[in-house]
Amino acid sequence: MRIEFAHLRQRSTTGQMVDFAVFHAKANGNTDADRQRWLSELGNSSSSSRRKVDVAALVYQEGTQMTWWGHPFVGDFINRLGVPSANYYVKF
Repeated sequence: MRIEFAHLRQRSTTGQMVDFAVFHAKANGNTDADRQRWLSELGNSSSSSRRKVDVAALVYQEGTQMTWWGHPFVGDFINRLGVPSANYYVKF
């Protein structure tokens, strides 16, 4: 399975640079525990491919709406600027 993601770097409100990932994937289950487990697996895989990820989020279609789940920093980015295009992928 190939999961695409956007890997980005932005300055936080405190001035620090934050490396983050937006995974274009939905967890198999609908609980926060399922989403957290999937996000952790994806984050570990992206780190293995030499991508530094401080925080991350999942983005996926829920009915007719695009939604996200994950770190609020990434969610704020998505809410302000939209879902970024994938520029990398991981394989499972």
